[in-house]
This record gives sequence, C-alpha cells and structure tokens, in this order.
Amino acid sequence: MNILDLPDEMLLAIFNKMNMIDVLYSLVGVNQRLDQSIFDPLYICHLNVRVNSLLNSNSNIANHILDRICEKIIPWVHHKISKLTAQPLSIERILYRMNYPQLHFVSLVDFGQAILVQHLTGDTILRRLIINQITHLNAEINDDTTRELSDENNSNIFELILSLGKCLIDLTFSQSFRDREFEVPTLNITSTGCVSLTLTKLKIKVNTFDDCLYVLDGRLQCLSTLIIDIFEIFDSSAIIDNTVSISLINLCIQNFSFNYIDDFFFPLQKKLPKLICFSLTSKCYTKFYENGIVSLLRRMSNLEELTLFLSIERTEPTYIDGIQLHDEVLIFMPQLNKLTFSIHTLVINKYVTIDLPSNDDIQHSFIKRKYQSVGSYADDKFTNSESRCHIYSLPYQFDTFLHLANCFQGGIFDKVRSLAMTDQRPFEHELFDKISRDFPFLQELIVLNSKPQKNKQRTSKLITFFHLVKLDLQNVHIDYVEQFLLETNTCLPRLKKLDIEYEQLAIVTNNFTNGAARYNCSQLRRIVMHEPYICGENFHSYFPLL
Repeated sequence: MNILDLPDEMLLAIFNKMNMIDVLYSLVGVNQRLDQSIFDPLYICHLNVRVNSLLNSNSNIANHILDRICEKIIPWVHHKISKLTAQPLSIERILYRMNYPQLHFVSLVDFGQAILVQHLTGDTILRRLIINQITHLNAEINDDTTRELSDENNSNIFELILSLGKCLIDLTFSQSFRDREFEVPTLNITSTGCVSLTLTKLKIKVNTFDDCLYVLDGRLQCLSTLIIDIFEIFDSSAIIDNTVSISLINLCIQNFSFNYIDDFFFPLQKKLPKLICFSLTSKCYTKFYENGIVSLLRRMSNLEELTLFLSIERTEPTYIDGIQLHDEVLIFMPQLNKLTFSIHTLVINKYVTIDLPSNDDIQHSFIKRKYQSVGSYADDKFTNSESRCHIYSLPYQFDTFLHLANCFQGGIFDKVRSLAMTDQRPFEHELFDKISRDFPFLQELIVLNSKPQKNKQRTSKLITFFHLVKLDLQNVHIDYVEQFLLETNTCLPRLKKLDIEYEQLAIVTNNFTNGAARYNCSQLRRIVMHEPYICGENFHSYFPLL
C-alpha cells in the first residue's frame, strides 16, 4: 500500500509521531495530497520548530532548514498558527517573517537566562506579543553551570514575565541549572515582585517553601490553579512567631495597609478561597509536614482538586495513614471531589522498640474513612532504627515512584517511568522480577542498597526490562552490579546510560573481557563514574558506542 492511499486521519497520526521540522522540510512540496494534509489546521495550528540535538550541534544545517521553512512555508500558514514551540535558534527568525493573528500560546524551550532576558527587555517581537497577545506561556530556562546564576536577572525573569503579560492567564515556568546529573531549580521569589491581575493558572518549580507562600500571598489575585514543585521543604523564614513586638506591628501599620501586615506576619493563617486546584510535589524528604504543609492545606477551604507527592521524615513512631490524612487535612476541604496522592513516611528513631502499624492496619485506616482504592506497603518493625510506609491513590497517576522497599505489595504501574529503590535489607532476584512486570514501561531505575544478596543461586527465569534506558548503581553492593549486567540474570536491550563505580564495573566485567556482561553493555552511550579512574586496556572496545 502506498502512503498516499491512507486516509487523512491516519496521515495526521503519522505526522504527529514525527518531528515537525522533518515533516515540513522533507514532505512539503512533494505532492498536493501531502501538502493538503500537512497544512490541515488540525496539524499546522501548533508550529513546533524545536530542532533536535543532532541538528542543533550543526548550526549551518539547522539554519538552512529553518530558512527554507521561513521562506517557503510560513507565508502560507502563519494565519493558522495558534501555538508556537521554539528555541533561541528559531524564535525571532520565525516571528520576524509574518504576523500571527491567532497566536496565543508560546512555548520557549532550552533558553539560557541571559538570552531570554535579552528577548524580554529588548525591542523584540516576542516581548510585544507577550504584552499584547499571549494568554498561555511556557518558559523553560536551563543553564549548564552556575556561572551566571549570581546575576540579579536570575530572580527577576519570573517577575518580569508577570509584569509584561497583560493578557496572560496560564503560565508554566521553570528555571534550573544542571548539577552533575540533576536539575536544580534556581528560582527564588521575593514577596513584592509577584503581581498579576489576570493569571488564573500557574505551574512552577521553585527552591523553597517560602517561594510557595509568596506565590499565594494575594498578589496573584485571580489564581485558581497552582501546580508547584518544591525542590526542598524546610522551616519557613516567612513564618513569624508570636513574640513579634506590638511596637513593631504598630510601626508597620503606620506605613502599610492592614492586609499587608496580615500577609507578612501571619502568612499561614489567611484563607485561600479562590484556590480550586492545588498540586504539591517535593521529592526530597521534609520534616516540615505538620507545621508547614498541613497548615498551608487547611487554608484551602474551597479546594476541589488536590494532588500531593511527598516524602516525610519524622521521629514519632506513626505513619501518615487514612485517618491522619482525613482528620488533619481533608476535613478542612468540604468541596474536595478529587484526591490524588503518593505520600512516603520515613520514621527514624533508635529509642523506639514497639511494633509499628502493619500494612493491614494502614489499609483499614482508609476503609474507615471511605476512601476510594488506595495502595500501600509498610514496615511493621524497625531495621537499623528506620521504618517506612508508602500510601498512594489508585490507579497510580505519577510518572515517578520513590523509595520502593522489600515490603512492596505489587500492582500495575504503567504510568511510571522513573523508579528509585532503597532498603536496609537486601533486594533479591524475585523482587526485580516483580518490578519488571509491575512497571512495564520503566525507563530509569535507581538502586540504593549496600546489603549483599542472600540468594545468589538464581534458578528463576531471566528478567527483561524492555524500556530501561538509564540505570544507577552508584551506591550498591557489587551483587547488584552482577544482578543487572550479567545477561544470565537480566536482559537490558535498550540501556544507554549507566551510573556505577569503576572498580565494581571492572570486577564484574573481569577487566572488560567478560562476555557475560557484554550484551547489556553493548548499547551504552554514557557511563558516569564520580570518582577518578584510569581506563583499562579493553575499556573502549568493550563499550564501542561511548
């Protein structure tokens, strides 16, 4: 069958799977039928001129392709475009060519902060569009190092966008730099700069809990949806204790309005009646649950949708369960009709000897409060002064699953792409077999375990992770290196990136001569080792794609 014999719907489905740059450059002008499908408003309304990494590394080719798209295609479709996704290489080149009367959504990706500041402060088309036309904006700012992060523009880009966006109702904003393998947010919000009279939805990544409080201090007057990812939640400097002197408050009243004083001195007491949807994600452990997170949630009396992804550390020998969640939080939200959560509790207390609630106890706590389906697993005893419990709504809605332990009960987690495992007891072959089946589309796996495996006489079937691309074995006993790299135990047909200690890698591969590990290593494009090392004689031949 010829591709031209396919119905329009199928052609559009194929185009949507392809890079738009490739479609526009390679297929426009081939024949009338393809042009008709490509210029269909359902497809061309979102102009995505994000150049892939291969083209981005060759600016001459990328410039040639973009020039052709601007000269031959944009004049025919500019009036149909309602959404634009662009990088620094393409943004002004695309915008300078034509007017875009229907353009209301702009997505800025892979921008460095200095380049974006130039676009937002200079006499640019992008700046004029944000002021007069754009209602939805996505800004992703990434810097490879901290070299520029001391610049005072670092904290002002978010505030600058808010001040420019006179029509802006929906903003997604993230600003980060790469620290080794991790993206660290760099946005620090001030209490005075976040002002908008139009914004109703904000999705943002920030550094601290204070940033969240500042976003909710009333200066975003129409905000009804907040989706916030906080890098680390610790004691908030925005909370003023009851010892604040009356004279200081009276002095402030003489110079500021009462509402400002209330916001500043008592930021956790003021209700948030306009907030309808709230999502809070924080992957780092926090001890600031009762005094910070719970106090904030109780202010959201009209909330209809709540999403929580949290890791809590505490010393009290109790887990967050259905009863606590209801009595401390949900009872204060009478309008709530949708609850999605993943809450992990880590109890660290070397003085407690009593048994903890069992997983059956945890499940019963949710049944008593008439929750919908909830998954859980829990330690009922301490191991090395630690115990863990994880509760989550079902079906599981997040793409990340953290702190999986031996007490994991199983299930179907087909939305999860990244999984981290940790325990004070060893992980055996059978648990990894269960994970390969329960997380069928897993792309990244992090294993943290220093305990040797007890059962190394593996007679069960070969484990296969069909989609695993990234594997982190940086902090494991050498048994887990054997577990994953030896093809007699595990099959990793798509593994591209490996974090590992050089010494363990050299031992398991027998100084890069062992054929049993060669298959799982054959597709590796990158190996990350944090300690200094000298490559062995056969290192590069063992990893031909590095």
